[in-house]
Amino acid sequence: MATVMEFTSPAAEFPLGSVFEELPGVTVELERIVPHDDFDIPYFWVRGGDVADIEDAFGAQDGVSDVVLVDSVEEEYLMRAEWDQEYVGIPSALAETHLIVLSGIGTSDGWHFEVRGETRDDVSAFRSYCQEHDVDIDITAVHALLPIQGEGYELTDTQQEALVTAFELGYFDSPRRCSMETVADELGITQQSLSSRLRRGHRRLIAATLVHGATKS
Repeated sequence: MATVMEFTSPAAEFPLGSVFEELPGVTVELERIVPHDDFDIPYFWVRGGDVADIEDAFGAQDGVSDVVLVDSVEEEYLMRAEWDQEYVGIPSALAETHLIVLSGIGTSDGWHFEVRGETRDDVSAFRSYCQEHDVDIDITAVHALLPIQGEGYELTDTQQEALVTAFELGYFDSPRRCSMETVADELGITQQSLSSRLRRGHRRLIAATLVHGATKS
């Protein structure tokens, strides 16, 4: 059964993390792309800083050979990274075990990842790789994908909990009866984690109900 794992890691443990040393207020979010044989998520978003400062801060990064600005939307910047395939760390662990990155968000406080394996053994292999290569991660949750109401709506239990809690508190009402901060406090998670769970949950529900043949991951 497909299994989802959430884990955290120190800011400097993942390539791109050194940006937080110069710009502690920025947020980096990986743009999800399903990898094949190599860790291949070239695009990521940066928000919370000036574009010139951001470009300068990405000048030297362990595990990355080059970073360039691709586009901007208001005060969010889409960037492309070329990964160093010889680098040993989270990227090589993901590539080696063929896990799919559902979400990857970094701040100066650290990184939060949500990844999916086709089986629980894939997730175990990732954990073993990190232990063998001294990659610093902290696994916070492991759960199977759950079919909802027999219709094949594949949600993780944390995504389902986030969607239901937000609904019950009135986050989806118009006008809204509560803020994202309120929902996050109710769940005991950060607003960034809540935003990721709502977005991924929405995507899976839309793929299952409105878009024929779309991927639900």
